Amino acid sequence: SDIVSVAEVKLRDDQYTLDHMRAFGMYNYLHLDSWYQDNVYYIDQFGRVMNLSVTLDTALQKPREVFRLPTDLTAYDNRLCASIYFSSSTWVTISDGTGRLYLIKSGKRGNSASEKWEIVFNEELGSPFIIVHSVSFVKSDKHSVAVLLLRVEKDELDTKGSGFHITLEWVTFVEMNKAGKYEISKRRVLQGKSVPHYAAIEPSGDGLMIISYKPFKFVQEEEEILEENDDKKTTNEKKGKTYLTGHDRLLSVLTKKRLPQGVVQQRDLPDNENLVKVSVKKQVWLNLEIFLIKKNEGPRWPELIVGDTKGEFIMDSSQCAEISESLMHLTSEVMNPDPEKENPPCNAQELEECDAFLEDGASLCRFDGNTLKVTHVINLGSNQYLFSVVVDPKEMPCFCLRHDVDALLWQPHSDQPQNMWEHIATFNALGYVQASKQDKKFMACAPDYSYAALCECLRRIFIYRQPTPLSTVLYNRKEGRQVGQVAKQLVTTLEANDPILGFQATNERLFVLTTKTLFLIKVNAGN
Repeated sequence: SDIVSVAEVKLRDDQYTLDHMRAFGMYNYLHLDSWYQDNVYYIDQFGRVMNLSVTLDTALQKPREVFRLPTDLTAYDNRLCASIYFSSSTWVTISDGTGRLYLIKSGKRGNSASEKWEIVFNEELGSPFIIVHSVSFVKSDKHSVAVLLLRVEKDELDTKGSGFHITLEWVTFVEMNKAGKYEISKRRVLQGKSVPHYAAIEPSGDGLMIISYKPFKFVQEEEEILEENDDKKTTNEKKGKTYLTGHDRLLSVLTKKRLPQGVVQQRDLPDNENLVKVSVKKQVWLNLEIFLIKKNEGPRWPELIVGDTKGEFIMDSSQCAEISESLMHLTSEVMNPDPEKENPPCNAQELEECDAFLEDGASLCRFDGNTLKVTHVINLGSNQYLFSVVVDPKEMPCFCLRHDVDALLWQPHSDQPQNMWEHIATFNALGYVQASKQDKKFMACAPDYSYAALCECLRRIFIYRQPTPLSTVLYNRKEGRQVGQVAKQLVTTLEANDPILGFQATNERLFVLTTKTLFLIKVNAGN
């Protein structure tokens, strides 16, 4: 189907990092409505949200305008690509790429009688961003919509790295009254040093899951940090602090406490003998140093009283130097200084680029939305992230990881802490096959796991079907056994030389978007 040109935004000269390429250069401009799977959307160069729906097996309706962005996008030089996310069957979030977010009540989509896209919230939220994920939920009898926004921002403090950092802003909108007015109730920001492969809000809005090479953490407001530091300072003053120093035989205890007026201060040692009693007539700072002789020579005491965490063990410079010297043979200033030394496991000269691991292994983290702390962390190691897909729109998106030569699909379950990630499907040998596709741009799979597909930057699409039983008898001559099922690979070449900008898969069809054309590929199980 021929379409009006997609609103593609090419990277500028100042967007030169790998993170810019991952976030914006490899952006998928085609949006599948997971609630109504025969419908896809894109935004054209005039700022119109265009819908195309399937009428017959391989027939598409003409592009239909469902919404028009009020902003003149061509007037902005530093804009990003516009983005859409379907929060529910009746709610949509849209970013125009200039830093403005639209919360839209769409009515029941796919039904022209009840479908009407109305803006219920429209506000500038800072520097330009793209929408990564969005959910709609009800909490305390109030409807809410949570949105996850991604930015790549200049980092003046990063002098050794790329000079940029990644922020994920988690914005929650709440219905304020029955008239349908919505306002922002929470804005929380996470910061990291790499674009996340996967980031999604839990259906209940209570948590967040991220897969990334570099860790993310919540950034607190400056006032909150100052308040927290004041609280800690007050707490420490109330508790007092004990410092331990010393060697094998002699232990020095320095306690520093503020003593209130008229209180007798005493320090109970492990044998409960009161060695020191101090009577204070007015509030003073007391510095008291006690020397104890250890009964057993050698071990260092990390604390004076077992279980008392108020203290701190301080090593002197001679101890630090002694420990450093004893560990010197285990450390080096350079990474793997002599790879050929003493029977190496392999010849370093024979290693290829694909044999090298990335500097940091990716990790899967789950953040609690109330405490803003990490509750679960999984080191994915060499299990390469491949793609994500929405299998059930009421659940979080699934993610696919490479496991050896295969690709395994995982479904997050935020409401099951003991079984938070469920393995739901396997694509045999897909991990091995996709590694050979140097020009691959997008990957996807059918929500019913019947096939996986990937497309290159230009023209070619590869479809890998799941194994299916054979209707005839087939023997493997080399192994002398009967083959019960066969998995088929299909290759499609588009009749266009325009770069592929979007790629989506449903149970029956593949949608491929180029600059000027939307291709519909029927994927038949009988092929």
